[in-house]
Amino acid sequence: MKSEQNKIATIDEYISTFPKDVQKILQEIRETIHKAAPRATEVISYGVPAFKQNSVLVYFAAFKNHIGFYPTANPIKMFSKELTAYETSKGTIRFPLKRKIPLSLITRITKFRVREDLKKHS
Repeated sequence: MKSEQNKIATIDEYISTFPKDVQKILQEIRETIHKAAPRATEVISYGVPAFKQNSVLVYFAAFKNHIGFYPTANPIKMFSKELTAYETSKGTIRFPLKRKIPLSLITRITKFRVREDLKKHS
C-alpha cells in the first residue's frame, strides 16, 4: 500500500511517472486543456490530473494501451457522432495510444465543459 507521502500531488509528478513517449502525449493533452480552459486550475483528483473551474471540468489519465479522458456524461452525449471511433462509457472516452490523440476534439469538449460549468455556477 502506498503511504500518504507517496501520493502524487501535481500534474508534473503524475506525468513524470510514465515513459517519455507517453509523457509527451500527456503534456500535449495538458496544454490543449489549458488553452481551452485558461481560467481553470490544475488539480489531482482521484489520483489523476484534472482541471477545475468552479467544479472539475475534465480529468485525464494514462494506461497501458490508452489515454482515459473523463469529461462527465453530457459531452459524451453531445459529441457522440465524433466519438464513434473511440470506446466510450457514461463519463469516459478511451483514446488508443497507437492512434493520434484528437486534440481538437479534446479542445471542443473542454470548451463545452467550461460553458456548462459557467452556466451551472452563474
